[in-house]
Amino acid sequence: MTFEITKDKHLTRRGDCVIAVNATKAPVDLSAEFKNLCRHENSRITMRLEVNGVTDLIQGWGSPKLALTHSSEMVGRKSSFISDRTVMIAANKAAVDIKRNLVEALRSPNTRLLIQFVVEV
Repeated sequence: MTFEITKDKHLTRRGDCVIAVNATKAPVDLSAEFKNLCRHENSRITMRLEVNGVTDLIQGWGSPKLALTHSSEMVGRKSSFISDRTVMIAANKAAVDIKRNLVEALRSPNTRLLIQFVVEV
């Protein structure tokens, strides 16, 4: 029901929704302008993932309740649950729904994942 990106350098077997480790940003690091846009009632958030020319899009919604304050993990959710890690709710994909060839590419420790957010209000 979720996907997670973490600044942690290693993944444990428990982390079955983690799609990327060793991230350079967490919710607390996102710009104030971006956070404010995400907190609009009808903000539509698109996350673009790219690895070695393979891309996938995850779309979800923002909320006035988004704290965006966690210092190491960002989580997108298919549900409407919100915590300080949440970057989008009502997402159209969880980790299990991401393109398999993109996930396979992420298994290599030397692979770099580019993540771009777009917010529409």
